[in-house]
Amino acid sequence: MISDYLPVMIVFLLAAGFAVGALIATHFFGPKIKGKIKSEAYESGIEAKSSPHTRLNVRYFIVGLVFVIFDIEVVFLYPWAVVFKDFIKTGPFIFFEMLFFLFILLIGYIYVWRKGVFEWE
Repeated sequence: MISDYLPVMIVFLLAAGFAVGALIATHFFGPKIKGKIKSEAYESGIEAKSSPHTRLNVRYFIVGLVFVIFDIEVVFLYPWAVVFKDFIKTGPFIFFEMLFFLFILLIGYIYVWRKGVFEWE
């Protein structure tokens, strides 16, 4: 049973090893020269005309979070669709279970819509 998870563990170890390796490589091979010019913001090869620390409207972040949440929820639909044909023979429970899941998503979508997240001024 644990051998079924071996490929997942290998991918996880490879990803973690790549991340750690990239951090170590940038530490050793990255630029070491510190100075005022090196610390300035860089915008496509020209000098920055404004401060790089401008405040963004919080609506950008909220819309981004709502997109990520609903995008991840759609990922849950794919495995369900793959096994749907095999499990529908045993009964319609899997269909109504997914309808309930989509109903909960619809309630969340209506909630953020009523809160005015998608309205821009």
